[in-house]
Order: sequence, then structure tokens, then C-alpha cells
Amino acid sequence: MTYDNRAVVRKVLIITLLLNLFVMALKAVVGYSTGSLSLLADALHSVTDSANNVLGLVTSKFSSPLPDREHPYGHQKFEAVGALGISAFLGIACFEILQGAIERIIKGGAPVKISATELWLLLIVLGVNIFVTFYERNEGKRVGSPILIADATHTMSDVWVTITVMGGLVGVSLGYQWLDVVLAFPVAVLVFWSGWSVLKANLPSLVDEMAIAPEAIHAIALSVPGVINCHDIASRGVLGRQVFIEMHLIVDASDVDTAHRITEEVERQLEERFRPVRVLIHVEPPAYQSEAITFEK
Repeated sequence: MTYDNRAVVRKVLIITLLLNLFVMALKAVVGYSTGSLSLLADALHSVTDSANNVLGLVTSKFSSPLPDREHPYGHQKFEAVGALGISAFLGIACFEILQGAIERIIKGGAPVKISATELWLLLIVLGVNIFVTFYERNEGKRVGSPILIADATHTMSDVWVTITVMGGLVGVSLGYQWLDVVLAFPVAVLVFWSGWSVLKANLPSLVDEMAIAPEAIHAIALSVPGVINCHDIASRGVLGRQVFIEMHLIVDASDVDTAHRITEEVERQLEERFRPVRVLIHVEPPAYQSEAITFEK
């Protein structure tokens, strides 16, 4: 059984794209008017937010879970590839922030000036980012979308970046001009950490890491009457989104109809426990002996 969540994903991405464009414009306007390096770096970070939404819309269009002739296991890895693209964008943003901070230290720059109105505009930015983060993360978990969860992680880093930048600008308004450059460095670290988190979360799907412990699959299979043993158990995919399971099943059956009923029950129980899941079972006779691991106590 497969579950197509692309309509929900596209709706969420369009909403967050519009909000991110609004946030980016506000940061850029305030950043240029104040001359704040850390705020301009934060605006650059928000450019990647919008780019990530566009990337997510493109990859979501091609990430159908339904199989076809060329892609018999579906197209869902396109979405994981999109999440890795987010990670790459974050790496670029980190580099740009560090480069700008170092240039400011070496070459210097005009003093930063911030007004109360501009600080209030940044509070609006912060509120929008917090809303986007929780909205996108909740929807991503509800429909099992790695691209939404990855983008929510990115936006959460934007929340911390904006809080850090606002703190620095308050310090600048009190006469501590050096805070603007100094705080650009932790901003870069936060951006890098977000990128690493997204990379770490999506690599297992792309490299076909084990999705379910074989012991758990073995225990469910052996709970079905008529199953003698099972071995060569393999699984891949993402739990809660789409999992593929393969196994060899030794059944106590003398005819095809009985063997079929037993395997159907195994599939039903695996589907009930790990849905959505596609199960491929190779049936073997009662006398079959195997050297493969069976996970028996």
C-alpha cells in the first residue's frame, strides 16, 4: 500500500514560500537601512528559505510514491534528494556569512544604526518564522514528509539566527558596535548545524539503510499460525512513509492455497504494524533448511 502526500506538501510549501518572501524582504530592507552585517547575513539565510521552498515544490512534483515502468519502487527518493539540496543551500549560506564577517574585520565598515521601528519590524519577522516552523513541522510529521521536516529544521535555525541578530542590534544601539560582527560567527555555526542535521536525517533513505530491525519482522512472522521460520529478512525505506520488506518464509503447507493464506496473513500483520509497507515473500516448504540468521532465541 502506498500513500501520496504530495498535494498537502505542495500546499504547505506554497504558504511558507509566501511567508518566507515577506520575511526576506523585511530583513533586507532593515539590513540595508541600518548597515548591519549580521542582519544582511540573516537576510541571505532567508533567501535560502525561499529557494528551499521552490526546490521542495519541484522535487515534490516528481516524488510520487506510485510505481511505474521505470521506477518500480516509486519516486519518493526525489524528495530526499530535495532535502539534501536544502543542506547544500545552508552550507553556501554559512560560507557567505563567514566571508562577510571576515571582510568586515579586515576592511572595517560604516557604523551600524538601528531605530525602535526597525527593531519592531524584526519582531514581526521573528513571529512569522516561529509560525512557519511549527506549522511546517507539524504538517510534515502528520503526512510523513521529509522535505517539510527538513525545511522546518532550516526555518527553526532562522528563528535562532534572528534572535541572535536582534540581541546584537540591541547591543549596537547601546554603543557596542563590535557585537554586529562578533554575532555573525555564531549565526554561521547555527546555519551549519541545521545543514548537518538535514543531511544526517536523509542519508539513510538514499543509501537504503535498514528501516526495521529484522528481529521485529521475524517475531511478527512467527506469530502467524503455519509459519515455521523465516530468514534473509531485509527492509528499507522510511517508517511511517513507505517501507519495503523482503523475506524467505518457511511454511507448514502442503498446497499452494494454504501457503498463500499464510503469507497473506503475514503481510496483513506487517502492514498493520508498519504501514504503509510493501512486502515480498519467497515461500519455502516445511523441510527446507537454511544457514541464514533466523533470530531464534
